[in-house]
Amino acid sequence: MKDTVLFEVDEAIATITLNRPERLNAINPPLLEALTAALQRANEDPHINVIVLQGAGRAFCAGDDLKEFDSQVGSKAETRAYIEKIQDVTRQICLNQKIVIGAIHGWAVGGGLEWVINCDFVIMADDARFFFPEISLGIFVTGAVTRLLSQQIGITKAKRMILLGDQYSASDAKALGFDWEIVKPQALNARTRALATKIAALPQGPVSDLKNALREAANGDLEQAMHLETEATLKGFLDPESAARARARLD
Repeated sequence: MKDTVLFEVDEAIATITLNRPERLNAINPPLLEALTAALQRANEDPHINVIVLQGAGRAFCAGDDLKEFDSQVGSKAETRAYIEKIQDVTRQICLNQKIVIGAIHGWAVGGGLEWVINCDFVIMADDARFFFPEISLGIFVTGAVTRLLSQQIGITKAKRMILLGDQYSASDAKALGFDWEIVKPQALNARTRALATKIAALPQGPVSDLKNALREAANGDLEQAMHLETEATLKGFLDPESAARARARLD
C-alpha cells in the first residue's frame, strides 16, 4: 500500500509530503494518522530544526475527503476521537518548538487551509486557491482557526471567510491580510528551501523560545479555541443532514 504521507530529512530539514495526489491529498483517517506521526517524529528529533509541509501532485490539500465522510462518523465517542486527531495535527504544528513552513500550491481547502494557517511561514505559488466549505456542509472549522484566523486577518474578515465560504486566489491573500509570500510555481521549491536552510542554521534555543513567546503573546489559549471547535464540529458530524450535504456535493 502506498504511504499517504512521505517523510524525508536533509541537512536538519524535514520535508513532510501529503501523498494522496489522486484525491488532491484529501484528508481521510490513514492520512491523518500518518501526518500526526510524521510531525511528532520531526518534533522529537533533536537533529531536525525546520519542518516543511507540502502536498504531492496538483494540490496541497483539498480538505476532508467527502467520499469517505461515513468513515469519519461513528458513535459520539468515536467521532469525538476522530475530531481530536484532526486537532492533534494543529498541536504538532503550533504547540511544538520547531518552525513549520508551508509550501503551498493548487487547492488548500477546509482542513488543508487550516494547516496552512497553522504554519509559522507560508510560501504560496500564485496558482493556489483556498476556501472554507465547512459551514455550507453543516459542520465547523477546526485547527484553532477561530483564534488564529481572526488574529491574522481581523475578526470581520475571518467571520466572512469562514461563514460564506468564498473562494480566493493567492493574489487575494494580501488584500485579506495574510502575510504570505507569493511566488511563481516554478520558484516554490527553491524559495522554500532557501528559507528553511536559513532558519535551520540559526541557534535553535532562541528560535524555539521566540515561537513560544510570540504564540502566547498573539494567540493566547489555543487549547480553549480547539475545545470549542471540537464541540461544534462534533454536533455537525453527528447531524444526518451533514452526511446528506456531503453526498450531494459529490453529485
